[in-house]
Amino acid sequence: MDLSALTLLVEILDAGNLSLAARKLKMSRANVSYHLAQLEKSVGVQLVRRTTRRVEPTEVGLRLYEHGRSIVNEILAAQETIATLGKSLQGRVGLSMPVGYGQVVMAGWLIEFKRLYPGILLEVMFENRVSDLVREDVDIAIRIMTEPPPTLVARPLGAVRYVVCASSGYAQAQGLPRQLSDLGAVPLISAGFIGRELRVAAYRNGQREEVLPRPTLLSENMLFLRDAVLEGLGVGLMPDYVVQGLVDQGHLVTALDDYRLSVFGTQMFLLYMPNRYQTSSVRTLIDFILAKVGEGHAAHPGGAPIMPLMSTARTPAPFS
Repeated sequence: MDLSALTLLVEILDAGNLSLAARKLKMSRANVSYHLAQLEKSVGVQLVRRTTRRVEPTEVGLRLYEHGRSIVNEILAAQETIATLGKSLQGRVGLSMPVGYGQVVMAGWLIEFKRLYPGILLEVMFENRVSDLVREDVDIAIRIMTEPPPTLVARPLGAVRYVVCASSGYAQAQGLPRQLSDLGAVPLISAGFIGRELRVAAYRNGQREEVLPRPTLLSENMLFLRDAVLEGLGVGLMPDYVVQGLVDQGHLVTALDDYRLSVFGTQMFLLYMPNRYQTSSVRTLIDFILAKVGEGHAAHPGGAPIMPLMSTARTPAPFS
C-alpha cells in the first residue's frame, strides 16, 4: 500500500462521496472509483460501502482511515514547519459566517486580527446557509442553529436572542403585537431563505408555541432589514445584536419580550472539521475568536457572551 492510495481513502471518506472527492483531487469520478477498487483489491477487504449518494467506511476502512488521517496530518505539519521556518504567521484561512453577525459583531474583530497577523490571507464569506465544511475554501464556519452536526467540532459562542421590534413612530401609530399569534397580522420584516416558509418557534413559561407568519419583507441581509424597520415599513423579527444600539438610543422599541424566539436556532457555534489538519493560522484565528467571546462574557456577566440582552424600551401602544 502506497501513501497516495492511503491519501485517496482519506479524501474519499472526508468528502463523504466520490464526486466531491474527485473534485478536490482534480480527478474524474471514474478515476477515483478505479483507484479505490484497486486499493481494496490490494488489501483484500472492502473498505467503503457505497450508496447512490454517500460512501461510508467499513470497520476495517475506518481503522485504515484513522491511520491515514494521522499520516496526512503529520505530512502537512512537516510541510508547514518547513515553509514557515523563521517567518511570521502566514497561510490562508477561509471563514464563513452569517451576514448580519459578521457585519455587526465580527467585522471589527477581523480587522484587528489582520493588524496583528498581516501575513495571513483571510478569506471571509458572508453567507447564511449552513456550509458544507468539506468545501476546500472553508476552514471555520460560524452558524446559528439549535444543535450542531455530530460530525463537526462545535465550540459554543453563546445564545442568540431574536426580538420583535419596530420604529418608535410605527409603534405609536400602529401599536405592537401583544401575543405571538399577532405576528400573523402585522407587516413582518424578517430574515429567511427565499422560497422557504418562515417558521417561528417561541418559548414562554416552559411552554413551546409556533407561528407561521407571512412576512412582507424577507431577506438574508440583516442590515437591509434593520434599515427597513427603522424606516417604519413594519415590525421586525431579528437577532438582538443587529438592533441593540438602535434600541438603546430609543429609535426602536421591542415587544413580546417575555418570549424566547427562534427562527434558525437559539445558539451560535464555531464549527470545524474534526480530522482536517489545522494550520497555525487556522488555530490562531479560532483562539482569537474564542478570546473575543470570553471578553464578551466579562462585559455582560448576566447575559449571552457576545449577544447581550436588549435593554427595556418604553412600552408603546398595544397592538389591536
